[in-house]
Amino acid sequence: MPTTAWKCEVCGHVHNGAEPPGSCPVCGVPGESFAPLEVGPPAGQDTIEAWRCAICDHRMDGAAPPERCPVCGATREHFEPVVAAEAAVGSAQVGQVVILGSGIAGVTAAEHARTANPEADVVLVGQEPPPPYYRLNLTRYLAGEVGAEELELHEPDWFAERRIELVTGEVTGIERDASMVRLRDGKMLPYDRLVLANGSHPFVPPVPGSNLDGVTTLRTIPDFDALTERLADGARCVVIGGGLLGLETAGALKQRGVAVTVIEGYGWLLPRQLPEAAGRLLIELLEQQGIPIVTAARTAAIEGEGRVSGVRLEDGTTLPAEVVVLCTGVRPNSYLARQAGLDCESGVLVDDEMRSSDAQIYAAGDVAEHRGVVYGIWPASYAQGAVAGVNAAGGAWTFTGLPPSNRIKVLDVELFSIGVFNPSDASFLVCEQREADRYERVVCRDGRVVGAVLFGDVSLAGRIKDAVEGQRHVRELPDLVERFPGLAAYGG
Repeated sequence: MPTTAWKCEVCGHVHNGAEPPGSCPVCGVPGESFAPLEVGPPAGQDTIEAWRCAICDHRMDGAAPPERCPVCGATREHFEPVVAAEAAVGSAQVGQVVILGSGIAGVTAAEHARTANPEADVVLVGQEPPPPYYRLNLTRYLAGEVGAEELELHEPDWFAERRIELVTGEVTGIERDASMVRLRDGKMLPYDRLVLANGSHPFVPPVPGSNLDGVTTLRTIPDFDALTERLADGARCVVIGGGLLGLETAGALKQRGVAVTVIEGYGWLLPRQLPEAAGRLLIELLEQQGIPIVTAARTAAIEGEGRVSGVRLEDGTTLPAEVVVLCTGVRPNSYLARQAGLDCESGVLVDDEMRSSDAQIYAAGDVAEHRGVVYGIWPASYAQGAVAGVNAAGGAWTFTGLPPSNRIKVLDVELFSIGVFNPSDASFLVCEQREADRYERVVCRDGRVVGAVLFGDVSLAGRIKDAVEGQRHVRELPDLVERFPGLAAYGG
């Protein structure tokens, strides 16, 4: 049976359980902001292991029913599919599953490997000391909204109860011929199946001064500790990068009383999620909250003698700062896979079963590239981790992708975008409207809704998501035509 989890439509946190939580432990939104996220065995004929004659109960293997039953002569319409009773059942041939990485993909892989194969040894290797924690919550931790105990993914005894062995150490190599993982301390871990869930690392732009004291990223608890040590009273901070992490970091610093400025290289904020009109509206709202935003700005150098004193832009402007936080994106930790000779592009190339070019090795989460996509989001990491864990233990699940939509919350402003929201030519119809701190845009092509952006009021998010994913025609959506009269051009 599929595993039903619940995905927070605002921050992407995944809650595993029969019902959604009362509120999101990461962003705090109520439970009604969660939507089902099903992860499980492949649908359709892939789950059919045989056909049973409904007349005489004769069973025949095959992907399709026979023309006639060889026992009673019943025709093919009398055959019923025999679906695998439990596609997550592991194989006794898998004695040890080793998982590299203790983020959400790795922890989920370990949990599902254990469920699929109660007899296998499951080993979870993390570079940071346990317990594994919510990276998504680091900005709320920085803001003082949650405590250290609320960072933990699970209670301390959770791993022991499931017989998941936690190992702390840096992996320095994978010896595929011997099916061994090598740690820096010299320890060797044998595996029957290996799951790469070692995530990604912050991209540090190659600008002069990026190694100065006071320049940091915010990806791990050690990063958090390094940042907070430098936040003395009166410290000024520059956040380089106006993406979601950069804006959340700036908001958290503002809550701590830090004077913070955000630098964004693009002409507006969140260009991957918002069109220019919405991105500029977001700038207005953030500056009203006391966070200056500098757009279309390129960093020439981070200045200082030993310790950072400011950021110099290519136009000659210098922004004074005692702290600089780099929020300039991440890159997959694919180096171990590359050294081991696995097929890689941006990330480790995997098929729908999350299997790499080596049949014994799987990959999931930020390090995995599936159908040309490196997702870098929590729901995909959870889903891929579940599939990789089950399959590494000998099961048969698939991951076929997640719809490209974004619903996020930036400093109390809710945003939603999906599909094509910045059309490339005149074949698209764009309807947009703005009222004070609210902006809405719907994009159609050939009479069908193909994309949208909602800013401030996201009450239509579910309706529009269904329309885009279902390729619905405007004529079927009278409520949207009422909200966007311009859609009547399509006969709505």
